[in-house]
Amino acid sequence: MLDLPGGVLRIELPDAPPARRRMLQAWIEEVAAGIPATFGRWPLARAWVRVEEVDSRDRSPVPWGQTQRGGASPGVLLYVRRDAGPAGLRADWTATHEFAHLFHPYLGRDGRWLAEGLASYYQNVVRARAGMLDPRGAWRELDAGFRRGERDTGGGPLASAGRGETMRVYWAGAAFWLEADLALRRHGQDLEGVLAAHAACCLATARARDPAAFIEALDRVAGTSLLAPLYRRHAAARAFPSLAGSYATLGLRRDGDALVFEPAGREARAAIMGGDAAH
Repeated sequence: MLDLPGGVLRIELPDAPPARRRMLQAWIEEVAAGIPATFGRWPLARAWVRVEEVDSRDRSPVPWGQTQRGGASPGVLLYVRRDAGPAGLRADWTATHEFAHLFHPYLGRDGRWLAEGLASYYQNVVRARAGMLDPRGAWRELDAGFRRGERDTGGGPLASAGRGETMRVYWAGAAFWLEADLALRRHGQDLEGVLAAHAACCLATARARDPAAFIEALDRVAGTSLLAPLYRRHAAARAFPSLAGSYATLGLRRDGDALVFEPAGREARAAIMGGDAAH
């Protein structure tokens, strides 16, 4: 058991040599610690993570992960390559992505873009805050995801986007959460604080398959009416969301394939990704 602020995480490791198990344990503990370092707490009183080793043609250190919500407590299943080393595992985003999913209830098909967008946004924010990813690298990872989403966008509403638009689902969703975070920050709050407060009061009894109810609950926790109209606009959108407003606030600008960091947005960038505000 790993004790974390707000809850405990049961870690289940594969049958492997002791040195290998110690390495996997240290990796999971570091990734898990990044969650309360960002949000101030672990989302659930009890959760589990199980690591299974696999042989895979996928060269990623963690070819696949999945959040599971059945049973006594939610948990995360991670498939790790047998030859994955500590550096590769530390650089991988999958475990952080799956742990971030624990901050929301199951949102069903219509809310898949919200769920995957939240995890995609925080797979970068958490790793930057935890020192596992350079802040500028985190912004570049986000921007690269947005570019993939833009290329993968068809003409239907985001809420009904299918698996043929996977990159749109993940990264249009992340664009929504970035915009929501910036909107909350303009009102003296931040997204991770609102999600943490929701986890403390309401997550255990939150209704499944109801993305609108989840967003309304976040608005109630925040004492705002910011997120519900933003949610409705993004859910109905047929194009990839405009990044112009968010990027102007953050002092980000695309120059061909490069992402330019303007001095004017350094404080806003640092508030999200951490690090020195000069970046």
